[in-house]
Amino acid sequence: MRDPLNKTIVNIQPSGIRKFFDIVSEMKDAISLGVGEPDFDTPWHIRDEGIYSLEKGRTHYTSNSGLKDLKVEIDRYLTRRYGLSYDPDDEIIVTVGGSEAIDIAMRAMLDPGDEVLIPQPSYVSYLPCAVLANGTPVVIELKAENQFRLTAEELEAAITPKTKLLVLPFPNNPTGAVMEREDLEKIAKVIIEHDIFVLSDEIYSELTYLENHVSIASIPGMKERTLVINGFSKSYAMTGWRLGYVCGPKVIIKQMLKIHQYAIMCAPSTSQYAAVAALRDGDADVTSMREEYNGRRRYLLHRFEEMGLECFEPFGAFYVFPCIKEFGMTSEEFATELLNSQKLAVVPGTAFGDCGEGFIRISYAYSLKNLKIAMDRMEAFITELRAGK
Repeated sequence: MRDPLNKTIVNIQPSGIRKFFDIVSEMKDAISLGVGEPDFDTPWHIRDEGIYSLEKGRTHYTSNSGLKDLKVEIDRYLTRRYGLSYDPDDEIIVTVGGSEAIDIAMRAMLDPGDEVLIPQPSYVSYLPCAVLANGTPVVIELKAENQFRLTAEELEAAITPKTKLLVLPFPNNPTGAVMEREDLEKIAKVIIEHDIFVLSDEIYSELTYLENHVSIASIPGMKERTLVINGFSKSYAMTGWRLGYVCGPKVIIKQMLKIHQYAIMCAPSTSQYAAVAALRDGDADVTSMREEYNGRRRYLLHRFEEMGLECFEPFGAFYVFPCIKEFGMTSEEFATELLNSQKLAVVPGTAFGDCGEGFIRISYAYSLKNLKIAMDRMEAFITELRAGK
């Protein structure tokens, strides 16, 4: 029988994040700190708007690019929060989560052989999406000594005549690293000099704990060469609503919309109506959740300090990325032994790229009660490891 499969798809590895999650789901009394999903329910006023839209029979297709009211609110939100403004008619597409936006952006922009610079450790979708779009991924290894930020020197060294697109994944999953305005201004000079484009994934933009997020699109000369991707999953605890958006130059958005039309048609209408309420009246909800996350972040860092476990202080997202190199185990071995010994699941750093070796990702999108139990188990585990040396 003829092989029915596409070799490119066969060669792509499944997500390393889900492996331990699937094991935990069948393990009694196990605790998982592996999934990056808010433990908060979607705020009631947002849910109410979704329910109301159903009651009123607003269950039909919207415009391919999204509800006009929602796109207007997206523009107002970005103007208010980050000093960015986009034409709701031609520069915004409402997508099925930020992940769809990443996919259609690369498919619209990349020709075979075009190089995509992907700083790692980073979210698992960037590299396979580049491959699926016939691009050539080029990994830039971020370093702990730089707080996992992308430097202008690292960017310059990775650029070749084939480079077309830089993925800018900040605030970062899995490290929690952020890029401040000074950092962005330095890399913007390199980007403009080499005439490349940026896919800026800002899904965690509301979750910063030191300074407010700065979008690279707000740096002079960058808006016309940047696609800004954001969404509602993390900021508003709306993961299951599957709603994101992408903003950028009309010439790129027009081509992305073609792919979106044929593959998706439009994002779910109920989710879009709910998202209007989130943007209009959800600032207090975001602030409340961010304050709670920050308390959890500080708690984990305090416990790591007590354990003597090395971890740089992250100022974004809801992840910490402690170093486990002292134990002489791979990240996969450490995570597996921790799960078997203490029924505690974390994600190996290598799930986010080879340069994540020697680290693990811990999500603090979990209750403080669960985090306290989890850290007691972690401490017991590493105490045993140190005693066995």
